Amino acid sequence: MAFDKNKAERIMVALDYAHAQQAEALVSSLAGIPCYMKVGMQLFYSAGPSFVQKLKDQGYHVFLDLKMHDIPNTVKGGAESITRLGVDMFNVHAAGGRTMMEAALEGVDKGLQAGNRPAVIAVTQLTSTSLAVMNEEIGIAGTVEDAVLRYAKLARTAGLNGVVASPLEVVRIKETCGPDFMTVTPGIRPAGADIGDQSRVMTPAEAFAQGTDFIVIGRPITASPDPRGALEAILASV
Repeated sequence: MAFDKNKAERIMVALDYAHAQQAEALVSSLAGIPCYMKVGMQLFYSAGPSFVQKLKDQGYHVFLDLKMHDIPNTVKGGAESITRLGVDMFNVHAAGGRTMMEAALEGVDKGLQAGNRPAVIAVTQLTSTSLAVMNEEIGIAGTVEDAVLRYAKLARTAGLNGVVASPLEVVRIKETCGPDFMTVTPGIRPAGADIGDQSRVMTPAEAFAQGTDFIVIGRPITASPDPRGALEAILASV
C-alpha cells in the first residue's frame, strides 16, 4: 500500500526487545514504511550504540528513550555522548529540575558535530502513573494534569523542545506552552487493543486529533503476529 510519509514519520515504533536480532527482524518487516524508531533502555543496554547507528544508516529517524535523571554534570556528559551518536531526539526527566535540563542542552552544544541538532524533550509523568500512584506513592499532590503542566512549563523555561506526556494532556500543554512546543505521546492503543500496564490511553486517531506531534506505539505492533499489517492498519486509521 502507498504511505503518507508525513503520517508515517509521526508514528514512533517502540523497539522494546531484549536483543538486537529481534529488533532487526521487526525493522526488516517494516521496510519501506518511513516510521520513526524509538530505542529504549532494554534494547540500548543490550545492543548498544552500534544498533542506533544501523538504524541511522538505514535512513530512520531515531528517538533514544533513556530518560536521563541525574546530577547536572552527569546529564551534561550523557547528552554530549548521545549527540555524538547522531540521534534525532532524546529525553531527560523533568523531575531533575531546570538546571539539569539546561545542562543537557549544554551537553548537546558540546557534542554537536556536522549534522542535525537533536531535539531534547522531558518526561513529565509516565502514562502508567495513575492519580493514586502519583499522590500516594510518588508524593506529588494535585491532579496528574497539574503535575504534567508544571513540568511542561519548566521544560519550556529551560529551553527544551517539548515533553513526553499522555495524549490526555496534549491540548492543555499546547495552550500553555505554545503550538510549537513538541508533544510525544505514549499510551497509544488502537481500538480494541489490550491497554496492558498503561493508565491514560487514546487511540492513534484520537491522539492526533488532540494535536500531538508524535505518537509512540509498541506492543500493538511489536507483539502482533503481523507487525507490518498492524502498522498499516494504524496508518489507515489516521
